[in-house]
Amino acid sequence: MSQVLDAAVLDQLFREARTFSYFDDRQIDDETLKSLYDVLKFGPTSANSSPARFVFVRSPESKEKLKPALSEGNRDKTMAAPVTVIVAYDLAFYDELPALFPQADARSWFAGNDAVIQATCLRNGSLQGAYLMLAARAFGLDCGPMSGFDNAVVDAAFFEGTNWRSNFLINLGYGVREKLHPRNPRLPFETACRIV
Repeated sequence: MSQVLDAAVLDQLFREARTFSYFDDRQIDDETLKSLYDVLKFGPTSANSSPARFVFVRSPESKEKLKPALSEGNRDKTMAAPVTVIVAYDLAFYDELPALFPQADARSWFAGNDAVIQATCLRNGSLQGAYLMLAARAFGLDCGPMSGFDNAVVDAAFFEGTNWRSNFLINLGYGVREKLHPRNPRLPFETACRIV
């Protein structure tokens, strides 16, 4: 576990990976989606809280439920993507902590404290969504993460009567590289980082 990964692996996960808007017509089977979760679930979260929940929207009927929530710029590409993941979080995630973090009474750290619940859900649920993207890339899939949608519409359509709330969306599939625009620049180390 202490060795540096091969350059080709780093390219696939980061350097050559892109945000895709167009995917070919290959589908993603249930076993692949289960495998993605079985890898991403090992990514760290605070107190092993694991608040993220994932809805893999694939059927035409479910895509139609999602459609009204999408911004105009995200509608067509999302409807055409093989799978769209609703990266959500469970506001009652702490009920799982007796099993997930048995070495302490971690449930009591969160129950009844809405500000801590919200911060934990957003921070750790977003981390888990990023782990999903890395897992997808590791399995040879491409991703198109998005925040251009109406959370309230998604929550009403998919999570009515539950403690789940949407965070962001990820289109998954096999990207059409020929339709990518030139890569946008990234901040240099000197702008984005400090060593103190």
